[in-house]
Order: sequence, then structure tokens, then C-alpha cells
Amino acid sequence: MTISNAPFSFLKRFLLLSAFIFTALLTCESAFAQTKVVYHIDDAQAQGLKGLRNIRNHLDTAPQTKIIVVTHAAGVDLLMEGAKDQKNNIEYGPLVSALKSRGVVFEVCEITLKNRNLNKNQFVLDADFTPSGVVKIADLQYLDHYAYIKP
Repeated sequence: MTISNAPFSFLKRFLLLSAFIFTALLTCESAFAQTKVVYHIDDAQAQGLKGLRNIRNHLDTAPQTKIIVVTHAAGVDLLMEGAKDQKNNIEYGPLVSALKSRGVVFEVCEITLKNRNLNKNQFVLDADFTPSGVVKIADLQYLDHYAYIKP
């Protein structure tokens, strides 16, 4: 009595083909994947100018990168109307606007607004708002697979 290897041969070919297709799909997905980065700013004076320059350089080198800047605590000062880097006397607004025109999203933590008694109208028009900066950063990292940079 002889047992046929035909079913095992078919299964082996099917598994090999499935593995090949799966590998090809993963390769294609990574080839078309867009790099996504969240920049975390919680102190405008310590990180503001350096962070904005890092983002500019990032986009100069990798212009397709999707970048979201999340500010909270003293970092929201970066996006306030008329805010300047105290050390260099450079206004943040024009730098923020230039990056916004390149697709960068700037978000302000609403918990910080409440804690500091600030109003949304005190911020540059380029600013968006998020209920919690910390939650936004965590979600971007964990759920949306953003790389994390804190300048």
C-alpha cells in the first residue's frame, strides 16, 4: 500500500507561495510608507528655535515626511502671537508659518490653556488645538506609528 504525496506537495507549494506573497506585500508596503514624526515641545525657550530649525532641516532632507508638532506646558508659548526666542530675539511666527506651508501641523494642548488661563485667540493662526498634548503624543506614537523627537 502506497500513500500519495500529492496532498502534501500541494500544501507545501501553497505555503511557499503564501509566504512569498506575504513577503512581497510587506516589501511593497514599506517601500511606499511615509515617514511620520511627532516633535514634542514642552519648553519654548529651551526647544523652540532649535526644534523649528530641526524640522526645517528634516523637511529639506526628507520633504515627504509627515510632521506634527505637539506643544504643552511652556511649549505652547512657541505658538503664541508675537512670541520670540529671548536669547536670539527671533520671532517664531514667520518660522512656524513657513513650516505650516510645507505641511507641518502645530498643535496646542487645551489642558495647558485651561491651567494657564489662556485663550485660543492668543495663538497664531497656524495653530491647531488638541484636548491633551500628552495623550496626542502617546496616540501618535502607539496607534499611528509616529517616530518621536524631542529637540
